[in-house]
Amino acid sequence: MYKLDQTQTPLFDALMEYVDRDTIPFHVPGHKKGDGCDDKFKNFVGKNVLSIDVTVFKLVDSLHHPTGVIKQAQELAADAYGSDKAFFSINGTSGAIQAMILSVVSRGDKIIIPRNVHKSVTAGIILSGACPVYMQPEIDRTIGVALGVTPETVEDTLRKNPDAKAVLIINPTYYGVAADIKKIADIVHSYDIPLIVDEAHGPHLSFNDRLPISALDAGADMCAQSTHKIIGSLTQSSLLHVKGPRIDVNRVQQVMNLIQTTSPSYILMASLDVARMQIATKGKRLLDKAIDLAQYARKGINNIPGLYCFGEEVLSKKGAYGFDPTKLTICCRDMGITGFELDRILSEEYHIQFEMSDLYNALAVGSFGDSKEKMDILLSALTDISHKYSKPNIKKSDVLEIPATPEQVMTPSEAFNSQAVSTALKDSIGKISGEFLLAYPPGIPVLCPGEKVTHDIIDYVEEMKNAGLYVQGTEDPDVEYIKVLENTESQKLDVTA
Repeated sequence: MYKLDQTQTPLFDALMEYVDRDTIPFHVPGHKKGDGCDDKFKNFVGKNVLSIDVTVFKLVDSLHHPTGVIKQAQELAADAYGSDKAFFSINGTSGAIQAMILSVVSRGDKIIIPRNVHKSVTAGIILSGACPVYMQPEIDRTIGVALGVTPETVEDTLRKNPDAKAVLIINPTYYGVAADIKKIADIVHSYDIPLIVDEAHGPHLSFNDRLPISALDAGADMCAQSTHKIIGSLTQSSLLHVKGPRIDVNRVQQVMNLIQTTSPSYILMASLDVARMQIATKGKRLLDKAIDLAQYARKGINNIPGLYCFGEEVLSKKGAYGFDPTKLTICCRDMGITGFELDRILSEEYHIQFEMSDLYNALAVGSFGDSKEKMDILLSALTDISHKYSKPNIKKSDVLEIPATPEQVMTPSEAFNSQAVSTALKDSIGKISGEFLLAYPPGIPVLCPGEKVTHDIIDYVEEMKNAGLYVQGTEDPDVEYIKVLENTESQKLDVTA
């Protein structure tokens, strides 16, 4: 299956050699293997991890110009995932996504994206100066979450915007729903442009046939994956993959060098090296366990009054072509409480911390680290909450409609870099925003720089705030004020969605 020996961990081994030599450090960081670190921190994390917190030198190689063990580690990652080239990203998948965008579009170029993208996509568009053309994903109105975009939507948007330089899609979504990515790749390639994929929540897809097809296996040209989300690397460590002739690999390397620190964490990179080894050599077995445990929990959740956790039945809905069962989206609308409230109760009363919540759902992420004991504790807590907090006599509210995509008057880059004034949110209707408005997580914008503020957006944001969700994007931490542009004489963009 693999061309290389996937049991190898060259970068981690080099760091172990550095430690075993008992090397005396006259290099940064200044804590010098922890000797200069305060005991309060050192006694908790231990000297082992501090001893591999090093800087660039020959034995451990350089991320910006890899010729040794980092080069070997990245080649092993490419071999494991079936890409032509893999890059370590120590700026998370957000940085990898920005690098993807900067590698394929420039100022004024059109890039087609779903509206439910993570804010890092819009950040990449701001940095590149490109013009986004939005596609609407399908919506599951039972639980109020966005599914995938359909191949028909992609084809229609490309037909209306044949000058687009690239298409970006999400595979899978935060909630584990995947689009028909293989068909989408064929459509995009018929226009001879690249398909790039935010695969933050899919670094494990290649390693078990009970999961949706991965972006690379489906024909994508580039994808960014959060190795730390499901697989065992440390937070902020991710992979960026390139495959096929439509992407200039040297350009990607240059962009990665621009946006990543020149002092990368060797702890993070070593965790990527070992996590790749783990998924490549033990992935199927570990994922079978994670999937089985998640399915066990899903069945139990669906037996608790007032709760619903969707599974394979979602595949009957438009925009849902594949489903990752390790994601447990628990809808609590029938209990009469919000997802945010369920999340808070679990955290404060049961010391169970979920990944995220929205108005109707709370999301638990399954992984290698789960056990039946932990799942049983979760099920017990949810059963208890159902008994204590259900409000059966309260009429279930309709799913709050996500506002329509507002009119885009300027590119996000133009608006973000224009002079703006702070205005009360309620007085900003009809004005052009210089900031974002989004609920985080999942970080999907309802308003981007360069778009006109609408009544529906203001009402939606107020609903989010009233429900206790964390709305952000504005300089004002309370989101009572938003920056709008003083000079709005810019020409309307030629974008057909």
